[in-house]
Amino acid sequence: MRRKNRLLLMKIASLFSVIRGYNIPVIVLAQYLSAIFILAPENSRALDVVLDSNLFILVIASAFCIASGYIINNFYDAKKDLINRPQKSMLDRLVSQKTKLQVYFALNFIAVAMALLVSWRVSLFFSVYIFLLWFYSHKLKKFAIIGNISAALLAVFPFFGLLIYFFKTQHEDYDLQKVGIIFCHATFLFLLLLIREIIKDFENLAGDLANNYSTIPIEYGEKTAKKVITALAIATIIPIFLLIEDYDVGYMDIYFYSCLITLIFFIGYLWKSENKAQFLRLHITLKTLIVSGIFCIILIDPAVLWHGRNLL
Repeated sequence: MRRKNRLLLMKIASLFSVIRGYNIPVIVLAQYLSAIFILAPENSRALDVVLDSNLFILVIASAFCIASGYIINNFYDAKKDLINRPQKSMLDRLVSQKTKLQVYFALNFIAVAMALLVSWRVSLFFSVYIFLLWFYSHKLKKFAIIGNISAALLAVFPFFGLLIYFFKTQHEDYDLQKVGIIFCHATFLFLLLLIREIIKDFENLAGDLANNYSTIPIEYGEKTAKKVITALAIATIIPIFLLIEDYDVGYMDIYFYSCLITLIFFIGYLWKSENKAQFLRLHITLKTLIVSGIFCIILIDPAVLWHGRNLL
């Protein structure tokens, strides 16, 4: 009995690893914080947004789609991960490929069915998202540049879904300044994600070579890849400048200034990096910036948690 329970727990842990369950709550939190502090109407409190049933469906549906995206990505990358992540790969293999596909289709079906409760357009939106996630895992990720850009775009795709939702519900009353804020935030996040994708190419160099993946370091050389990363890091200055100078982001400007300082050191360390361990440190740095940025959204206007913006 104990052995069966232990095996069951190991399989649950394996499935949790496959869907990267540690990332899903962060994504859900990011969507809710974006909705509360950026997208919601001026007179709404945090509780009003949290209790919005349609928003809840959008967030959960996107979480299910992202989880299924991780599964299909794991399915196609099984051979590559044996080389790049042998320990994680062994854990992931405790769940059969058949079971992974069953969970994949179940999550997608639930996501599309939930979205229908809001509208057929929302259901269509998630159907397209599911297809794009599959197409990326099956085809696009094997190509240099296209794969990196696709991965970064797909990561911010759900946030544009939230933008459309709030724009549709508020019609003429929607403040177009919010569109600018979310666009600049999304651009900044997109650039960080794109840099991270190229850094991951450095980490996965051995597996990519063995499985005939085309990446920027493989196709154009490590020096060119580092130049691209440097250019993208410098490009983050544009959305940061717009957010600080043209839009009111409250105390979150502290976060953006910190990001600029961090990215300066990041670039310096990048050009010294030569092995997987060093690139892993760079990856962790970017992940820290992204996750901390999610929590720092609260700094835009902490009072919104207990008051509506109309009271400021």
